Amino acid sequence: MSPTLYDFHHLPHVKRQSESKKALWVTLLLTVFFTAVEIIGGLISNSLALLSDSAHMASDVLALGLSMVALYMATRPPNRRFTFGFLRFEIITSFLNGLTLAVIALWILWEGIQRFLHPEPINFRLMLGIAAIGLVVNLTLTIVLSRSTKEEDNLNVQSALWHFIGDLISSIGVIVSALLIYFTGWTVFDPIISLVIASIIFTGGAKIMRESYLILMEAVPEQFDLEQIRADILKIEEIEDVHDMHLWAISTDHYSLSAHVFVNERIQPLCVILAVNEMLKEKYGIEHATIQVEHAMLHDHGSYGKAFLEKKKQS
Repeated sequence: MSPTLYDFHHLPHVKRQSESKKALWVTLLLTVFFTAVEIIGGLISNSLALLSDSAHMASDVLALGLSMVALYMATRPPNRRFTFGFLRFEIITSFLNGLTLAVIALWILWEGIQRFLHPEPINFRLMLGIAAIGLVVNLTLTIVLSRSTKEEDNLNVQSALWHFIGDLISSIGVIVSALLIYFTGWTVFDPIISLVIASIIFTGGAKIMRESYLILMEAVPEQFDLEQIRADILKIEEIEDVHDMHLWAISTDHYSLSAHVFVNERIQPLCVILAVNEMLKEKYGIEHATIQVEHAMLHDHGSYGKAFLEKKKQS
């Protein structure tokens, strides 16, 4: 039997996002080109702010490359070993991207401190010219990715968008730095702006790492209130108790829930399962739920079931 047909999944564990792929390809090619321009320009002009921005752009190249791999991995169907498919690779990629940003930000911080201690001359005209080109490139890429996120939901594209919003701010910062140096002659503005850029990069990286970490740790997604969902399940007729409840995200738009429920022995279990699944889908958009129907006499779960039965007798 073909590995793609070994089992039936009522919810597809794949993503096929053609618009995201097109946007990432365009963005990747332009980013590689301009990263090379900024590195060369930064070295010639001796501008740390420009080199800081080029380091951020280099991290974007890595991030976009990993995002492309994640997009293609997400199109692979589930198999015997990876029953949820390869959607989680998107989250692993996002975490690595965030970590890379944080490391680069710390490197820029270190270099900025060194420039404060040992100021160096800067080629103003080259610095300003390349920063102006960078502003146009980053603005273009921000628009391309922004349009893509409106058509298809993808954490990698969203994180790439935030990368380039940061790049856009960085380009503006380099231009401001160049103008301040031109009018005042104080090269200290170069490391000051580089430290501002480093803080932007670190903040973005920390945000991406936090979101990825919560998904990897299978935390309850922030948009859901677990206790409210529990209360809604208890409202379903003949359900007497909800326990062993878990809600987690496989990827940014793929949620799973599992729960055990004690039900009245007179009710048909299949009706309970159907009612719970319909409620979860209609009210919360959760389409992948596993509900285990139990009776406290048969599935007492130790003291929990006994306490439930005792409370039921007294009511």
